[in-house]
Amino acid sequence: MTKVLFILKRREDYNAVVHSHVGLSTGLYNSASFVNQMLRDSGIHSDLCVVTDNNDIDRVVTEHRPTHVIIEALWCVPSKFAVLQQLHPHVIWIIRLHSEMPFMATEGIAMDWICEYSGFRNLIIACNAPRMLRETRDLVRLRNQCTVAEAQRRVIYLPNYYPQHYVYKKLDSHKHSLDVCCFGAVRPLKNHLLQAVAAVQMAERWGKKLRFHVNSGRVEGRGEPIVHNLRSVFEQLWDRGHEMISHEWTPREQFLELCASMDLGLQVSFSETFNIVGADLISQGVPLIGSAEIPWAVGLFTADPTNSRDIIRKMSLSYELPWLNVRWHQQRLKTYTSDTRIVWDEYFAG
Repeated sequence: MTKVLFILKRREDYNAVVHSHVGLSTGLYNSASFVNQMLRDSGIHSDLCVVTDNNDIDRVVTEHRPTHVIIEALWCVPSKFAVLQQLHPHVIWIIRLHSEMPFMATEGIAMDWICEYSGFRNLIIACNAPRMLRETRDLVRLRNQCTVAEAQRRVIYLPNYYPQHYVYKKLDSHKHSLDVCCFGAVRPLKNHLLQAVAAVQMAERWGKKLRFHVNSGRVEGRGEPIVHNLRSVFEQLWDRGHEMISHEWTPREQFLELCASMDLGLQVSFSETFNIVGADLISQGVPLIGSAEIPWAVGLFTADPTNSRDIIRKMSLSYELPWLNVRWHQQRLKTYTSDTRIVWDEYFAG
């Protein structure tokens, strides 16, 4: 019988006082928990654990006795598998990658570790995006001098799943303020600054006072200058009445409530594989303006991440037709999720 165990590493910025014992509800944890529950709903035995480091893996695998272990993201040093495979020779290990190659370029160990993983028996690399799948297969094939078929066996596609719970809300276009959010960890490829500048122009065009909402507490990939420049934009425009509001990371239920209070959501990123934040906004009936990097995004409401005027146009269109933005995005997300379920079911139940 197939038994799946998802293993995540506890982040250093998890706050065990404010949040639950598994730590802060982040995109990576949400991604794994969504798939874990989906597999359970499909009748597949599946569990999820959060560990402190590499040394905890043997303990939780011994406790749960899975047939498949999915390590979420790059945190387990490759040499550890020489030991783990001796201790658990029948386990199939899967390292699941959550980023495209442009973001991987910011992870100093990414290419070394991916290539080292590919040399272990019973170890599979899983990508959650088709482009990353193709590129990783090419890399593994060349590194190991193996056939295309062997590279396809060693590198598989396991996309994100999103739970199917959607609501609708009525946008209040008569209020004097405009609540626009650009949630997620602050990092260069998320493109916060250009979206903030576009949001200011959008608010000016509609005669509104902008309240630009971001998350605080997670600044990654040398994102400190981005935070400084974001603050500077709103400090320099204080006399126009525009403001930036920072929100601490919260458990998922509270975050969804925050999402529901927004008028528009921005995720016009340079690189994405799925974008759970965008899905959260759409699930709460909030219009989303994303980039073409989001695989389920609707083209009519996607913007060029290098063009503030295009972002403004798509924001204005979404503000005028919020119901169309939400309805079309929800439908696309439902289709994407339905296809995802088939992929996971075929791999673990097929």
